Amino acid sequence: MKDAKILIVDDDQNICELLRLYLQKDGFETAVAGDGDAAVTMLNTEKPDLILLDIMLPKMDGWQVCREIRKTSSVPIIMLTAKSETFDKVLGLELGADDYVAKPFDTKEVVARVKAVLRRSSPDDTAKIKEVTYDKLKINLTNYELIVDGKSIDTPPKELELIYHLASNPNRVYTRDQLLDEVWGFDYYGDSRTVDVHVKRLREKLEGVSDEWSLKTVWGVGYKFEVK
Repeated sequence: MKDAKILIVDDDQNICELLRLYLQKDGFETAVAGDGDAAVTMLNTEKPDLILLDIMLPKMDGWQVCREIRKTSSVPIIMLTAKSETFDKVLGLELGADDYVAKPFDTKEVVARVKAVLRRSSPDDTAKIKEVTYDKLKINLTNYELIVDGKSIDTPPKELELIYHLASNPNRVYTRDQLLDEVWGFDYYGDSRTVDVHVKRLREKLEGVSDEWSLKTVWGVGYKFEVK
């Protein structure tokens, strides 16, 4: 995790400098983009391991930047926003963000979130291979790879962890709160609708692939990975 490169995207130079100093103090490399266009360009030139992405940006706002990045990359994204309404949080998650931090924020908290997201997306290579397989489906948590009908599907880390957790415990019903606790853990400060957003995105990738398993809603309770 050390020496990972963090791309900071914000048009406020003071915020960029503050984040840069704290991240470098913890051993991270940093790059800074002052607008949305630059952020999309620097995704390819800098190849960051994680992006801190402000929403209110010139040229291209954070929502659009997130959309553009997710067309080609599953690099972890943490949204930075002054907006704390549930709609904005859910929209960010639907677009493929992995986490969000509302301004004004504690810089140490942002660094802690960065470390948490990187831990989830950078598994220990020496650990036992974590993989579950079903008809036309392979979920590998060691390499963070989702194979659907023989094709590798770009999947953000948290989505992959969620489907791995459910598929590792077939036919077991989980409440949303259980999933938040067991998949997101203490690193997450959100509400249960986050689970719904991630399940919705997973369904778009998995719907109709096989008639031997499915990602099911158990109305009034939660979700399960049903194996027939």
